[in-house]
Amino acid sequence: MKIKGRVVIVTGASGGIGEATARLLAKKGVKVALIARRKKKLEKLEKELPNSKAFVCDMSKPSQVRETFGKIIKHFGRVDILVNNAGRGYDAQVENINIETFHKIFDLDVVGYVVAMHQVIPIMRKQGGGAIVNISSGTALMHLPNMAGYSSLKRAVVGLSLAAREELKDDKITVSIVYPFITDTDFEKNTIKEGEMKWPSRDGEREIPPADSAQYIAEKILDAIKSGKAEVFAHEWMKQGGAVRS
Repeated sequence: MKIKGRVVIVTGASGGIGEATARLLAKKGVKVALIARRKKKLEKLEKELPNSKAFVCDMSKPSQVRETFGKIIKHFGRVDILVNNAGRGYDAQVENINIETFHKIFDLDVVGYVVAMHQVIPIMRKQGGGAIVNISSGTALMHLPNMAGYSSLKRAVVGLSLAAREELKDDKITVSIVYPFITDTDFEKNTIKEGEMKWPSRDGEREIPPADSAQYIAEKILDAIKSGKAEVFAHEWMKQGGAVRS
């Protein structure tokens, strides 16, 4: 897809990967709808990025998502690209998963993605095509202790995305997945942690690579948009199932 002059919606745009993606796309001449809950950060970013507009929205609330996407369409007149990035981490051993918390994370990390897709698919179909990029996680490729809840949700994103890709290919709507690995953002700081974390010690594990920059992952997202690939990995070795998969 040629992206200059297109309209993109970036969720979770007030920091980390979302902010880096919004900045990169704005530099490429894309009109950017910025979505996040943090109003001050969004408004600051809006002032810095040409042809951008901030929309405060909690992506875990379907009614807010529908209302906000309606405002975006009214403002820009179209939408060509959706980057589903908003999400939050959740660390807990399976026996310690708090069901209420798990539901809340599910509403943001999975349901929010689906509701956003519901809003843009009919519009993209009428326009003759579009691109949807859903951000998963390297944890979806692994089975890591303390991350069962989060990784299961990110695996759900993969399943939804690949199925949607098949369903929408005749409409010329590409659905892609990007798998970040450890990224230098505030994600870990904002991750909800439940109970005591027990990390096994095993010989022969591959050393964990250094964290990637948010800008690096933004470039991967741009690659997904432009190429329409089904899956884009932060690193080639992730295609084999990850560094710590046993």
